[in-house]
Amino acid sequence: MPMYEYECQSCGQHFDKMVRFSEQDLKPECPVCGSTETRKQISLFTSGGAYSTASQSSCSSSSGGFR
Repeated sequence: MPMYEYECQSCGQHFDKMVRFSEQDLKPECPVCGSTETRKQISLFTSGGAYSTASQSSCSSSSGGFR
């Protein structure tokens, strides 16, 4: 099961939740206030961030990426 990051629109709480693929479009309940007005957040960890840029640039050296 993948882990998603959420933000509660009612109280502003940020929380993580493991969600089944079949339930990924459902809005989970906030663990603090119980509201279902939650929104999935974009995770920098899962979006690639600087890691993919750094790894691509290290492979493009004139020696073919090997040193």
